[in-house]
Amino acid sequence: MGDYHALSVDVLEAPPIPEPPHAVTVEISTKPIIPPPNYANPRRQLLNRYIDEPRELRVAVVGAGLSGVLAGILLPAKVPGIQLTIFEKNSDVGGTWFENIYPGVRCDIPAHVYQATFDYNTQWAEQFAQGPEIREYWQGLARKYDLYKLLQLSHNVEGLKRDEYKSVWQVSVRDLKSDNVRTEAFDFVLSAIGRFNAWKLPAYPGLSDFEGVLRHASNWDPTFDPKGKKVAVIGNGASGIQLTSHLQRVAARVDHYARNRTWVTASFMGDDTSLDPIPVSEERRRQFKEDPESYLTFRKEMEGKYYRNFTGWLKNHPSIDQQRENFTKNMNARIAAKKPELVGELIPDFSPHCRRLTPGPGYLEAITSDNVDYIRTKIRRFTATGIETEDGTHREVDAIFCATGANVDGAPPFPIVAFGEDLADLWKPDGKYGFPYSYLGAASPGFPNLLFVHGPTGSGRSGTVPHNVENQVVYYARILRKASREGILTMQPRKKAADGFTEWSDAFFATTVLSEKCSSWYNGGRPGARIHGLFPGSAALNTILQREPRWEDWEYEYLPETQGNPFFWYLGQGCTKQELDPESDMTPYLQRPDEPVDLRQVHERWWAIP
Repeated sequence: MGDYHALSVDVLEAPPIPEPPHAVTVEISTKPIIPPPNYANPRRQLLNRYIDEPRELRVAVVGAGLSGVLAGILLPAKVPGIQLTIFEKNSDVGGTWFENIYPGVRCDIPAHVYQATFDYNTQWAEQFAQGPEIREYWQGLARKYDLYKLLQLSHNVEGLKRDEYKSVWQVSVRDLKSDNVRTEAFDFVLSAIGRFNAWKLPAYPGLSDFEGVLRHASNWDPTFDPKGKKVAVIGNGASGIQLTSHLQRVAARVDHYARNRTWVTASFMGDDTSLDPIPVSEERRRQFKEDPESYLTFRKEMEGKYYRNFTGWLKNHPSIDQQRENFTKNMNARIAAKKPELVGELIPDFSPHCRRLTPGPGYLEAITSDNVDYIRTKIRRFTATGIETEDGTHREVDAIFCATGANVDGAPPFPIVAFGEDLADLWKPDGKYGFPYSYLGAASPGFPNLLFVHGPTGSGRSGTVPHNVENQVVYYARILRKASREGILTMQPRKKAADGFTEWSDAFFATTVLSEKCSSWYNGGRPGARIHGLFPGSAALNTILQREPRWEDWEYEYLPETQGNPFFWYLGQGCTKQELDPESDMTPYLQRPDEPVDLRQVHERWWAIP
């Protein structure tokens, strides 16, 4: 063995630690924090229920447009025991495609993109489907999935009021056929009223003096024949552009009042639109029907590009300048030949995408036609026979059509009252918040069990509307399942979470051209105001947020039966009802040894949705 060498170590004494100015004596209790069990005489008895035996939830959906139809299809399939009622003020489903029947109404993105992801229509007649074909598609889904048994048509919801004692929403609804008003109670309410549901006529002086036909574009009179008439169209949004283009072909004269400039493009993502139908050939439709693989390839290629080009709305990105240059050249070239005085007059002073791009096939050709006057002078008043502008010019017309939008401030068109606060008042520009204040566009603090489908901040400028709505509805299905399984009486987002989301949204939109000084429904028609019309980010980001909920961002109130301990209600008898059934499959995770395994999906799915 080797020698040991003694080491000499000098031990230094540490200086004394001074006592704090206010010494605190801590006594440690020897009593257990949790009392020991008394198995002979337990303090609490188990509840006679099972974890896979969720309670029934009464759920109301307000609105049966695209969002309401998708909610009506998906929620019953995903939420066990749901008692679902869908209220719709119109006599049938379809929302904007039921209400808008003006000449030329059509989708400005390809029809194959504007449909449900779980129920394809391979037989669209036109690449950009017209309103009636789109309406029939969504009504067809309602019939196929038996939604009409859940629907209360011609029933207008006039208000929601929170019953704080019973923790339910009292929904006031008017039967438009009988004019009777009744109140029904629901545990949860999903608002699917749409972004542009509450159309309104502009508040011009003399509005009631006009003696001709006066309509909003969303309230078109199908008996009116514009052929040979003198008509006025007010507004140059999507509907105003479509309406002007088609009326120019048949009317004797069209006065088109366009106060704001807008970018008129051929397409959103390279799929150029046309004033005339672009039919899908019989051969193509036969191929889609007989060869599902070729249709899937076509659909993925067409739809996939709508998720790209995220950088196309970021400030100072080279693509913005390139788009501005291309759009300017295209617009001026189409104007110059017939009305050179309009060159430069239509070009906005804000970047593309600050307002929604407006594909306008035939529009620039229409406003340069001999029978169209393009008028940017502000309207002073309506008269008995026409419209007078601020320069004193009076133009007589037989009909005036207002394509002037709807409730772009995002506030609901009926009162939603909880704890003495009306959501509509809080959200209005002069209200407490002054904008649609929410968490992820899903819910608002202070309004428990109220969820918004495709509402303010609900979806972004990328992706597709149906896909986004489907994901949002599935997100709400997760919320409803959580509430029904875990004995949760109410859920609402924490104010801190809503504030954090709003702060991040503001920081994000500051990096985009949407924050420039333009007027759009993105900012409630107020240049420079907070952006609330779009989700702050890409569609792919939004999808991930909805698929992986941050449950810590929510506040919960539990059923009285839990008696202060939700585990008693949630865990119940300590087993599942499924395993007590000798016929049930308790090993759904097992599969044939020759089947491929996707490790990403192993044990990712809920054991069983009862």
